[in-house]
Amino acid sequence: MMKLYSFFRSGTSHRLRIALNLKGIHAQYIPVDLRTEEHQGNDFKAINPQGFVPALVDDQLVLTQSPAIIEWLEEAYPEPALLPKDLNHRAYIRALAAIVGCDMHPLNNRRVLERLRKDMGQDQAAIQAWCSTWLQDGFDAFEALLKSHQLHGSFCCGDQPTIADVYLVAQIEGARRFKVDISRWPLIANIEQHCMALEAFKKAAPMEQIDAD
Repeated sequence: MMKLYSFFRSGTSHRLRIALNLKGIHAQYIPVDLRTEEHQGNDFKAINPQGFVPALVDDQLVLTQSPAIIEWLEEAYPEPALLPKDLNHRAYIRALAAIVGCDMHPLNNRRVLERLRKDMGQDQAAIQAWCSTWLQDGFDAFEALLKSHQLHGSFCCGDQPTIADVYLVAQIEGARRFKVDISRWPLIANIEQHCMALEAFKKAAPMEQIDAD
């Protein structure tokens, strides 16, 4: 059985949990508590020297970095597919995922916010303003791509979930912690509603995990 090293509130862990569920792959959930710096300990760094979650272990293979893990899952377990067959559609889906994975999440993840708080003396109002700025910019771009390509249906591309939906839903969860109102982006809000009707997305939610509190 695969082992998934995860933290319930981690956005990158969340997106990987969704992908695993959509693929119908069960992995043993091993909590790594970021609040107690468990990810910086020697035991976890022996698995991932960067000290980041998630990590996925399959026998002797250790996989890190959620984009690489999700792409590996897509190649190792091609059905059900999380990328469309059409080459141009795949590029569009990857661009949507990259808006979240490259331009939104990295600016709002825990280590960046801890640096702003502890090393740069920023208070919660400043942290809120920082996060809201990049989240809103990212969702603006995401919504604009959905509108311009007109490939969306119930999901980002037609009526089957893709990696774009996986990334989007995990980022929406994080955005709500910073009081970002998703209703401002109607296409995104509609897609999230369809995603959350699926068991794969429901079961991956942070508060459904064994380490949630």
